[in-house]
Amino acid sequence: MNSLREIIESSPSVRHLAFTTERENDEPQPLGPARWDWSSVQRVLVVRLRSIGDAVLTTPSLFALRRFLPHAQIDILLEDWVAPVLDGSDLIDRVVIAPRDGTSARARVARELRAEQYDVVYNLHGGTTATLFTRATGANHRVGFGDYQYARLHNHVAPTAREIWRRPTLHSVEQQLALIGWTGVPVSDRPATRVTITEEAVANVSEKLRLAGFEVEKNEPFALIHPTAAFDTKQWATDNFARVAEELHARGLMPVAIVSAKEEPILQSLIEQTSVRLVGLSNLSLPEVAALTSRARLFIGNDSGIAHIAAAVGAPCVVIFGSSNRAHWRPWTIQPHEVVFEELPCQPCPGYFCAEFEKPECILRVPVERVVAAIDRLLGERLRVKVSSVDFSID
Repeated sequence: MNSLREIIESSPSVRHLAFTTERENDEPQPLGPARWDWSSVQRVLVVRLRSIGDAVLTTPSLFALRRFLPHAQIDILLEDWVAPVLDGSDLIDRVVIAPRDGTSARARVARELRAEQYDVVYNLHGGTTATLFTRATGANHRVGFGDYQYARLHNHVAPTAREIWRRPTLHSVEQQLALIGWTGVPVSDRPATRVTITEEAVANVSEKLRLAGFEVEKNEPFALIHPTAAFDTKQWATDNFARVAEELHARGLMPVAIVSAKEEPILQSLIEQTSVRLVGLSNLSLPEVAALTSRARLFIGNDSGIAHIAAAVGAPCVVIFGSSNRAHWRPWTIQPHEVVFEELPCQPCPGYFCAEFEKPECILRVPVERVVAAIDRLLGERLRVKVSSVDFSID
């Protein structure tokens, strides 16, 4: 049996509750002394390139910065295809868009960043492109970890996140908070992820559901399925999701599945393999995904950026893991959630391909029954919460 410490270290939600219970009367604390005079800071840039999930998991750091610097300009540099996930967010003043390709386009962005005259720039990514953008700002304070390849291009170099937190196991959120907290910003409460639901996205997704034959305004309960992932080592079999759709239908939930436009063949395969009606959408923007997920009774999907959006909007989540590091990438939420996996000695791994088997057995071996059991636990938890909130008193 795992020790209490091991259980807490492996679960962000439990870890958060344990931490706040111990210090519920205390103000959030920084993880180090102020590295400069914060009273003179007016403009801050956070650099976080790469994926949807990475952007969502940066929002606790943005929240900590906004809380600490309520009147400062706080911007974030994101890749163009990811940027819409922060539409409407009050955590930032502006999203600066970095094109994925094109040297001349990136040079133009670098010039724009330098013209902003940022006081502080946090490099939360560490890759070559992110570091060059950080250096190009010319900011007085450029912060990165010492284990970055080009750490010398920063003038404030932090020790590893594990050293800062003094713990061997960290979630991605905590890794990013470490860099912010090391400079004197209070982060010890480890804030939740946040994604804003815009009115425009709510209206658009309602119309798209209506065109697909599902009237969400009638309050028919539905569960959201996301059957795709970035790599085969993270993608559960489509026929398994088809069985899950049938189990959801049997429990009174309309299964709604979402994919990107390029993933439509997987959606069609899912529809063909299930024996129940399934609403499929492949034309949602990231804000519309957030709006739809916020109204779902339950989210079921692979480890992906969409799963992190689901957690950020408060949806109960069942997330199926394969090659990924569960402690580092599991949903960062205090809402009910389950992580389902089949443990193998080769986990975790980079996940670009399976080096141990002909096919990625870590994800393929996860049985449908285990996922359905997780769904039932979350549905039961939701029912218990609803019952406990009912006033049974007699006047």
